[in-house]
Amino acid sequence: MTTAMTTPPTPTTSPTTDRKFIADFAPNERFEGIFTICNAQLGTTRNGKPYLRCLLRDRTGELPARMWSIPEEVFAALPANGFVEAHGETQPYQGELQLILHRIARTEPTDEQLRDLLPTSERDPAEMFAELVALLNTIEHPAMKALCRIYLDDEMLMSQFRVAPAAMMLHHAYLGGLLEHTLNLCNVANATLPFYPRLSRDIVLMGLFLHDLGKTRELQYDQGFGYTDRGQLIGHLVDGAIMLHDKAQTLMREQGIRLPRHALTVLQHIIISHHTKPEFGAAKIPSTPEAVFVGMLDDLDAKTFISLNAARPERSNKSDLGGAFTEKNWALGTKLFRPEPLG
Repeated sequence: MTTAMTTPPTPTTSPTTDRKFIADFAPNERFEGIFTICNAQLGTTRNGKPYLRCLLRDRTGELPARMWSIPEEVFAALPANGFVEAHGETQPYQGELQLILHRIARTEPTDEQLRDLLPTSERDPAEMFAELVALLNTIEHPAMKALCRIYLDDEMLMSQFRVAPAAMMLHHAYLGGLLEHTLNLCNVANATLPFYPRLSRDIVLMGLFLHDLGKTRELQYDQGFGYTDRGQLIGHLVDGAIMLHDKAQTLMREQGIRLPRHALTVLQHIIISHHTKPEFGAAKIPSTPEAVFVGMLDDLDAKTFISLNAARPERSNKSDLGGAFTEKNWALGTKLFRPEPLG
C-alpha cells in the first residue's frame, strides 16, 4: 500500500508558483500548465470523430474540458485520473466556462507543483479531530467506549484519518476531507438522534466514526488521489469490516473486554451497507434501524456537499459567467439551479 502523507499542507490562498489557478480563469484567454485530470472519457462527435471530455482541476477548483480532435492512441496514453500538462483556451458556453484543449499529455508534477494541485480542507485538522473526539467521548456503553478508545489510540491510523480525502472526486475530495465528512455526520446525528429515542445512540455514533475508516487503506493521497492496490481489490467497506474485527480481537486480548452479543455484527453491517444499494457498492442493504439511519445521513451529507459545491461554491470564481444552471452533474443526474432562492 502506498504510504500516505501524515501532515497536510497549510491552506493558503497564495500560489506556490507563478501559475494561474483555475479560480482565476476568465473567458477567452489562453492557458497552459499542469492539472489533475478526472473522469477522462472518449466521446464521439456528430461526425463520428473521437473527442476527449474530462475535468481539469487544481487546488482552487475544476472546469470541464474538451479536445475536439484527439487520436485514440493519445487518449490511451492519458491517465483516467492523474496528472497532465495541458494547453488551450477558455471558452464561455451556455453560461459556463469550459476549457478547449489544443495539447494534452501525461506528466508527473514536482513536489512544489503538487502543492498547487491537491486541495485541502479549509478547517484545521487538529481542531476537527478534537471536536470529533469530544463527541465520541459521550458514548456511554463501557464496551463501546473501550472499542472507540482502541481506534483513537492507534496513532498511525488516526494520523491517516486526519489527512485522507473522503473520495477521489465526488464529495470532500481534498486532504482532511474524510475527517470533515465524518465530523459532519456525527454532528448531524447528535442533533437529530433525540427525535428517534429508540435508536441506539452509541451504535449510530460508532457506526459513523467507523463507516469510512477503510478509506485510509483504499485511497492513496501522497502523489495525487488514486486507489491503492488494496483499494482496487478489497475496497473500504470490506476493509473497514476487517479492521473492526481486528480491533475487537485486540480489545478482547489486551483488556479482556468482550463486546455484547450482536454489537460487532451490527457495526460491521453498518460499514458494509452504508452505500445503501448494491448498485452503489453496498455489500448488503441496510437491515437494522441504525444502519438505515447511517446510510441516509451519509447520503445526505455527500449529496448536499456535491450540490452546494457545484451551484454555490464558497470561493467565487472568475469562471462564473452568471448562467442559471450548472453543467449536468453526473453524480446527481441533473443540472443544478445556481441563483440564491431569496436573492
